[in-house]
Amino acid sequence: MDYQPLIDRWRDTEMDRWAQLLPQQLAQGLSHQRYGDLARWLEVLDALPDIEPDTRNLDSARVGADCNSPLPAQAQADLKQTLMGLHPWRKGPFELFGVHIDTEWRSDWKWERVRNGIAALTGRRVLDVGCGSGYHCWRMLGEGAAEVIGIDPTPLFVVQFWALQKYLQAPQAWVIPVGIEQVPARLRAFDTVFSMGVLYHRRSPMDHLLELRDCLRPGGQLVLETLVIEGEAGATLVPEGRYARMGNVWFLPSCDTLLGWLRKTGFQQPQVLDVAATTSDEQRATEWMTFHSLANFLDPEDPARTVEGYPAPRRAVITAQVPGNWQPAEY
Repeated sequence: MDYQPLIDRWRDTEMDRWAQLLPQQLAQGLSHQRYGDLARWLEVLDALPDIEPDTRNLDSARVGADCNSPLPAQAQADLKQTLMGLHPWRKGPFELFGVHIDTEWRSDWKWERVRNGIAALTGRRVLDVGCGSGYHCWRMLGEGAAEVIGIDPTPLFVVQFWALQKYLQAPQAWVIPVGIEQVPARLRAFDTVFSMGVLYHRRSPMDHLLELRDCLRPGGQLVLETLVIEGEAGATLVPEGRYARMGNVWFLPSCDTLLGWLRKTGFQQPQVLDVAATTSDEQRATEWMTFHSLANFLDPEDPARTVEGYPAPRRAVITAQVPGNWQPAEY
């Protein structure tokens, strides 16, 4: 996991402040003392076979790589067993040389709800906050982004990204083991910022929106996806205890409430692109993620409610702009 090319590329540019911080952030985010399983995950990464792909797919549902000639059955089985060592796989799906990584989330469905309503990503520098193993980062590259930086503090997801990077070999994509609070303040260097599935995990949603705003250059676009409830402006659910068995869910606003939050934090032209109920076809247990999933979090007698009695998950996609006139930069 060599980040030196990224550090070198960022030196003496508008990203230089982050380049200076990155070595220390990497040491903390990938600390063997803090993460006892990290050594095992890195052994899995080292054990992946050397296979040179003939094709790479970044613009299809199953992001991945393949050869013109199929892998022998035993080689395919060995690759699958090695990749299984990085269980659980949450976001995807992926396909590497005939091995289908059937992740917990059909993240391609979310991407289809997002992609047609946002500003074209061609030539843009993009930040994906809470990116997991980087599925959407690859799809952003497939849409023509010049550079995609994913951030996620979970080291397993970072190792999964590097497992995919071994075969996808895209130097424009990176996943860094940090949270949004570790991005340098007022960096204002990204053309598009995605925050998908993060806002409801933040104790202060306003602060999160301000952090996202300060990552964007003038005129840049925010793409926000989060849990919402039905209701008028001002309606907000603050769960007592858990929500869908998640202990770190703080605020679920209505769409009108969220639009107001965006205006209050300085965004312009906020608009709702999509609202959809999450189903157990989109989020479910698979052999690549064998733990409990959405079906276990809903009331078995009333799937419109969570096991705690709250409204079942609904997700909205909202876009908004930072004030200013966006101008394409050279990367």
